[in-house]
Amino acid sequence: MIEYKEKKISIEEYNEIRTKVGWKRLTDRQAELSIGNALTMFAAYDGDKLVGIGRLVGDAAVVVYIQDLIVLPEYRCHGIGGKLVELLKKKARSYAEEGEEIMLCLMCAKGREAFYERHNFIARPTDYLGPGMIQYIRSV
Repeated sequence: MIEYKEKKISIEEYNEIRTKVGWKRLTDRQAELSIGNALTMFAAYDGDKLVGIGRLVGDAAVVVYIQDLIVLPEYRCHGIGGKLVELLKKKARSYAEEGEEIMLCLMCAKGREAFYERHNFIARPTDYLGPGMIQYIRSV
């Protein structure tokens, strides 16, 4: 049975789960700041094995982003990612006071749009929202 915990995982766990899904390994400094500066993290465990994570970043007032939603390949299609999204949405909702609205955003990997649409996210662009954009900045 999968257990979900609201907790910030270790640098080692973070880099290990990232590399297991083919994402680049971060420097220890980057991983530490990424974890430490997150608003919150949820971790999914199968016994002692970390099988999924989700992280919220943002200002907790106007905009919050789902970042690093990761589920190990052998654990996909079992509802773990969906449960992590729902936990993250509930947490994001908790930041808004009565009468307030918070934007919950994410940047989805190509081909994963349908997963997020099932959780009521809309793809951009729309008639009133432009496309999401990104730029990588490398130190020189």
